[in-house]
Amino acid sequence: MSSQAADLTSLGTPQPPISSPPFNVPPAETLTPSQISQNPSLALEKYKKKDAVKVIVRFRAIGNAPILKQNLYKINASNKFQAVIQFLRRELNYKASDPLFLYINSAFSPAPDEIVANLVKCFNTDGHLIINYCTSAAWG
Repeated sequence: MSSQAADLTSLGTPQPPISSPPFNVPPAETLTPSQISQNPSLALEKYKKKDAVKVIVRFRAIGNAPILKQNLYKINASNKFQAVIQFLRRELNYKASDPLFLYINSAFSPAPDEIVANLVKCFNTDGHLIINYCTSAAWG
C-alpha cells in the first residue's frame, strides 16, 4: 500500500483560460440581479471555473476484484462520481461491458451524477472517501 496519492486531474482535456472581466465590474458572486440581466456572461463566469479543492479517495477491492497497486488517489471535489468510475475502469483495464460495482463505505452505490464533494462531506472516514469495488453485486 502506497502512502502517496496520485492525481486524477488529467481526466479531462485542458480548457483555454477564461478572459477576465473589465476592471470596473464586480466579481460574479457580488452581482445584483439587474447586473446579471444586463450581462449574463459575467454570471456564467463563476460556474465555468472548476473548484480547486481536492479530496483523497481510497479504493478497496472486494471478492475476486483485482487489487490496485496504489489505492490512494486525489481527485477534484467538483468532479462527478462518473469520473471516479471511468478512472477505475481505466486503471483496471476494464471495458464498458465488464461488470464493475462501486460502493461507498460498504453500504450503497451512489448515482453517477453525484458530486464527489457531497459524498465526502456526508460519508468521509478519517478524511478519506472509501470506495469498495467488485465484479458482482455485493451490497444494496
